[in-house]
Amino acid sequence: METQDVATEASVLLAFRVENVRSFRDRSDFSLLATGIAEKQFVRHVAWREGGQSIGVLPVAGIFGSNASGKTNVLRSMNDMRNHVLLSFRHGNPAGGVPRRAFMLDPAMRNAPSTFEIDLVLDGVRHEYGFTFNDEEFTEEWVYRYPRGRAALLFHRRGLQVEFPASERSLGNAITRLLRPNALFLSTAASANHNVLLPLYSWFGRNLLLAEENTRPLRQAFTRRMLDDDRRQQEVLALLHAADLGVRGARNIELDPVMKERMQRAIRILNGVESDLDVPDDGPSFSDLGIHLIHQGFDGAELELPPNEESLGTLTWFGLIGPVLDALADGSVFLADELDSSLHPALVAQLVRMFQDPVTNPRRGQLIFNSHDATLLGDAGDRLLGRDQVWFTEKLNNGSTRLYPLTDLDPRKQESIGRRYLAGRYGATPILSDQEFDAVGELITAGAAG
Repeated sequence: METQDVATEASVLLAFRVENVRSFRDRSDFSLLATGIAEKQFVRHVAWREGGQSIGVLPVAGIFGSNASGKTNVLRSMNDMRNHVLLSFRHGNPAGGVPRRAFMLDPAMRNAPSTFEIDLVLDGVRHEYGFTFNDEEFTEEWVYRYPRGRAALLFHRRGLQVEFPASERSLGNAITRLLRPNALFLSTAASANHNVLLPLYSWFGRNLLLAEENTRPLRQAFTRRMLDDDRRQQEVLALLHAADLGVRGARNIELDPVMKERMQRAIRILNGVESDLDVPDDGPSFSDLGIHLIHQGFDGAELELPPNEESLGTLTWFGLIGPVLDALADGSVFLADELDSSLHPALVAQLVRMFQDPVTNPRRGQLIFNSHDATLLGDAGDRLLGRDQVWFTEKLNNGSTRLYPLTDLDPRKQESIGRRYLAGRYGATPILSDQEFDAVGELITAGAAG
């Protein structure tokens, strides 16, 4: 793999920080910056300031941990930030406060502020963006960029007072007059087509799309629309075929106007253009999408299966294909919850390799996923993930989540990470008691005897 080419206009995620959100009581930091122990073939070199040395960025990160430890909340928190940016001005109720999921297990945190912050390279320049809020309003918000390596203010909001550089003061003050306490300034500025801030707002529209169980109908609609485009159809069918699901083709059925609008609305919700709170709708089912997959049948004959006969694995893969192809084509950040759910480990490994390999991922798309599958951690001789691409979540005694990278534990180059993880050497594994499960058996036996 060639790793020394430097992308001068790349847009990539560098880091994410969160505090008092979901199961994260205290500040938690997540990074996609390559470290000194990175596997060199996985590192992507990206310019982040004018005339400066490039930085190494990772295309993949995997999060592992026991059930209910907070793996999913890492991804949901990123998606929460995306939704605030995309929806707070256009769809927020002016008198409705700010939707928030503070850490609920500590009563003191219910009145404490929540914070999101993100570092990214946008069109070859590093940006820092973040905001703090409570149940009623956004109390602080800021954007700094680093065109020459030093922080340059784009805006800093405190309450309804916003500070701007002199060159942006006139337009900034005009936008401030539109600002609501429960709307982000970035969202408000984007609605007014602020040419400096619009690229950052648009980045959130293209990135941090979360694939979890309840978004599968929306993602299936997204993939289905690709089948209407000849070029994208070939890509979709190629991935269906490569997954060894027995799928050889697809036949589209013309949708009636009502169902076509439902499909388009599902895609708008997925892309953050529309809120699913306005008109609640779980999205069209696979059977509603007007597609019959063609399978290889007996003696090589091809046979169409009705949608309700497709396996869960096929439906899961179909729902991933569209967003994955989009992330690879656009160089965007894709979030995948329980990546191994209903998919064979070998298929999941191939999906990860697509993001790791610059041949299949030339635009530097990024995949952040969580999983229980320790085979993805690999052994020293066959490493699918670099040591600095592995993160763990652990539930603390107070119910909060601790997020930490494998690099904190100083793993050796030849370490068998998968086996050591299953043995509990890194933490982040459930503490299970044979005696407690035996006690359940005694209760069952006693109940049966009674």
